[in-house]
Amino acid sequence: MGHASITSALVLASLALAGCATGQQLPTPPAQLESLTKTTLKIEQVPAPAQPVDVAIYEFPDLTGQAKPNDNFAEYSRAVTQGGANLLIDVLKSTGNGQWFRVVERGGLKNLVQERTLIENTQRAYSPGAANLPPVRFAGLILEGGIVGYDSNERTGGAGARFLGIGGDVQYRSDLVTISLRAVSVQTGEVLASTTTSKQIYSYMMRGGAYKFAAPEELLEIEAGNSYNDPGHLAVRESIELAVYSLIVEGLQNGLWTLSDSAAQQKLIQDFTTTYARTLPRGS
Repeated sequence: MGHASITSALVLASLALAGCATGQQLPTPPAQLESLTKTTLKIEQVPAPAQPVDVAIYEFPDLTGQAKPNDNFAEYSRAVTQGGANLLIDVLKSTGNGQWFRVVERGGLKNLVQERTLIENTQRAYSPGAANLPPVRFAGLILEGGIVGYDSNERTGGAGARFLGIGGDVQYRSDLVTISLRAVSVQTGEVLASTTTSKQIYSYMMRGGAYKFAAPEELLEIEAGNSYNDPGHLAVRESIELAVYSLIVEGLQNGLWTLSDSAAQQKLIQDFTTTYARTLPRGS
């Protein structure tokens, strides 16, 4: 067999192997819906309002400018999600099993207007007698705010011990993410309710190993360990959920809205106050 034939055979074999290697080969778990946080069920089970609230969200930005913490090199990835508005909309749509808020599209308003214009122009050209599109729904409130703080290494620590080269250690770190949310009246521009919430993000690492001479000139070295980092976007989502919950309660207290079941209103306020009562720092 000539060199050209051998080369062609090798190329074909390589392509065949590459084709066999496509797809998901590792036994990874299947895709799943977003995990629940500690406040997801509370926000979903909020009693229904007397009337749904129309709200608009233009943006919910990361105002921290914080990059991911890294002790070894400069990190350019952001420490928190840049999709805060998407998380806020998702939380609002699930509040009270979808009965609390009617969210109007504003982040993609340009696309919405362009599609409506396309429909209207097509109808004008090909269906002159067709009914006009209904007007775009407007909102009575604008929800604004953003991710306002990210404090890395807010708390660190660890412990470890070794004896004759055998031992282990545990290290942990806590970061803190803070978000702010406010409801603004479209008619007057007045800030009707405002709240700030925060959530810790924990990370830990556990290691163990042995480093000793098993025999003269025979060194035994063994290491094992694992680590876990709380997902940052879930911490942001949990903070947003609590902020929406807090905004609802503040609105009930200020008479901005009411529940369809008046008997449940005072209980909701009492439960929130009992669970999330603000406490002064020690020594104040």
